[in-house]
Amino acid sequence: MISNKKKILIIGSAPDSVNATEWKNLSFDNIVSINNAWKIRKDWTNCIYPDDFPIDKRPKASKTQTLHSSEEYVEAQNNFGGFVYAGGTMAFTAGYWALYKFKPQIICYVGCDMVYKGDKTHFYGKGSADPLRKDKTLNNLLAKSARLEAIAFLNKCKIFNLSNISESKLTFHKVNVNDLDNDSKIYSNKFKKEKISLALRKEKKTGYFVPDGKYWKKMDRFDQNEIKIIDDLWLSTIK
Repeated sequence: MISNKKKILIIGSAPDSVNATEWKNLSFDNIVSINNAWKIRKDWTNCIYPDDFPIDKRPKASKTQTLHSSEEYVEAQNNFGGFVYAGGTMAFTAGYWALYKFKPQIICYVGCDMVYKGDKTHFYGKGSADPLRKDKTLNNLLAKSARLEAIAFLNKCKIFNLSNISESKLTFHKVNVNDLDNDSKIYSNKFKKEKISLALRKEKKTGYFVPDGKYWKKMDRFDQNEIKIIDDLWLSTIK
């Protein structure tokens, strides 16, 4: 059983995130909402957002519901190598932040598949596809997902996807929320530690670390070919 392990739920804004409103008796220690996703469930505990997220769209904080911006997540992201290697979009940032802050054994995602189709791209209607913007750190979303999952693996944490849509830019295995406390019904990716070490060494050698997190101001420094080599290494870490 995994019911006694610390579990974190991260909710994004994809249309299927509304499925989370129907989930009852959840055993998550924290529910982290990204941007507008605090509207999905009233029992969210943490809301994380970028600095340009409009103030009038942010929820009100309380003793049981806290807000988190770059003042916190840059430190967390830097602890795991920085934004250039992790991917500069909130789905990944929230994962690294949750891993850093809560040190959980389980992280689950819903509404973060980064698939944008039709007129309704988000649960609230038409929105911008942030992960698909022109950005050297986001050329390979699957690779960035594999990196997050591999880093979590090193920290004794498994990541799952609770989404029920067929397409996804995440490498995480899909599971049913009702099976989450039964480890005989769920499984996660396995990783090659030697490949992880190789990818981390390549990152360190390449040196694309930006301490203040504002990597977009130094984009000219980053060679897309070098980033592709690193992305391919992270994809190769999954067995």
